[in-house]
Amino acid sequence: MTVPLTIGLVQTAALHHAAADADTFASDVRRVIQAHPDVRLLAYPELHLCGHEPGEDPATVMTEAAEPLDGPRGTRLAALARELGIWLVPGSVYEQGSDGRIYNTAPVYSPTGERVAEYRKIFPWRPYETTASGSSFVVFDLEGHGRVGLTICYDAWFPETTRHLAWQGADLVLNLVRTPTADRAQEVVLAQANAIVNQVFMASLNAAAPDGIGRSVVVDPEGHTRAEAGPGPEEVLTDVIDLAEARRVRARGTAGLTRVWDPFADDQAPLELPLYAGRIDPKRWRRGARP
Repeated sequence: MTVPLTIGLVQTAALHHAAADADTFASDVRRVIQAHPDVRLLAYPELHLCGHEPGEDPATVMTEAAEPLDGPRGTRLAALARELGIWLVPGSVYEQGSDGRIYNTAPVYSPTGERVAEYRKIFPWRPYETTASGSSFVVFDLEGHGRVGLTICYDAWFPETTRHLAWQGADLVLNLVRTPTADRAQEVVLAQANAIVNQVFMASLNAAAPDGIGRSVVVDPEGHTRAEAGPGPEEVLTDVIDLAEARRVRARGTAGLTRVWDPFADDQAPLELPLYAGRIDPKRWRRGARP
């Protein structure tokens, strides 16, 4: 038996990396939780703690803001999650990897202050973004609620990303975004499409001006938009979702009809995928329809 999950998506402008100290961000998180005390999962947009001013060289900011995940910034974020007893996704940050490269990484902190997951953006927006690419699809479990997958902005444009997270059992995919351009309209459509074809909840959280143009959305596993923010300044988009609904839709079908995780006959041979130099094995595919 799962318990409905109250989520809070903070659609807001990024903090300049030089001003994103412990007190500034912690004060904001405390303010949001005081106004929305039932929120259990609180999330911020892409690179929220690593913002830059107009005219600043993004590459310089990236280098200056990069820290190991277990550095001072990570220690403060873990303590904040523990203090408030929430699941905290502080947006993505510039991570200084042990391999010497810098990644765009989304960490997740539990109510006990443990870093339970970290996802490195697999698809940076080339050629404009120069962070190194991640190589792993990441999900984590919210005890009593369900499983959550992570993506960052441009990842949502690649169907393989959300499909793998759903196959790994994600009931909700959280997409952290920083889009100030007109193609946010397409991203809203993609949030619905990814929800429909994978039968998962999608939460697409965009930044507010000047870093983004808002329009954050929460979409259910059948593609219905449950909540949507406007294009204006800061807005906290909240919703209460039962993640078990994703499993129900996979088992019984969208609109009681379409079961995308069970399209193969029992005796069907694997389907070759020349693009990937691989294949779909029907038996492995069905793993995505976990009860």
